[in-house]
Amino acid sequence: MTAVPGQTIGPFFGYALPYDGGPDLVPPSHPDAIRLHGQVRDGAGAPVPDALLEIWQADAAGDVPRVGGSLRRDGYTFTGWGRAATDNTGHYTFTTIEPGAPFIALTVFARGLMNRLLTRIYLPERADDFLLSVPADRRETLVATREPAGLRFDVRLQGDGETVFLTYPGQS
Repeated sequence: MTAVPGQTIGPFFGYALPYDGGPDLVPPSHPDAIRLHGQVRDGAGAPVPDALLEIWQADAAGDVPRVGGSLRRDGYTFTGWGRAATDNTGHYTFTTIEPGAPFIALTVFARGLMNRLLTRIYLPERADDFLLSVPADRRETLVATREPAGLRFDVRLQGDGETVFLTYPGQS
């Protein structure tokens, strides 16, 4: 039986799926560009150097883009989707715009995970009914930190400070 990517352990994602311009939802020169970055850590607190993250988000007006072409960046069309690999220190970076919605959807793929992990990156000043339903002591794991150039959001896969991960109907 051949292993599928979700069953593969090792540096699969770091070389097989990133593509040119993947982390740049807008060019860094875009007047509304912000930096969304952070670090992925495992249960022991060690950096995860071979994770892959994908984000989906609304545009500045709060509308979800319905345009194709995310894999072929043209330098100006905002498609609302991006993909970034972590570096040797577990750090990732996206260049995007601040969404007009309260959160950015995030998917994490990493070694040792049988399935992707789904979560949300909430803007510090915004909340919705879902975020308010999360126990207060866990809420902070879903909220980004504002920085001068954008947002920082760290992902903890297990252990103390573990990021709240979501399941959706029909997902095992």
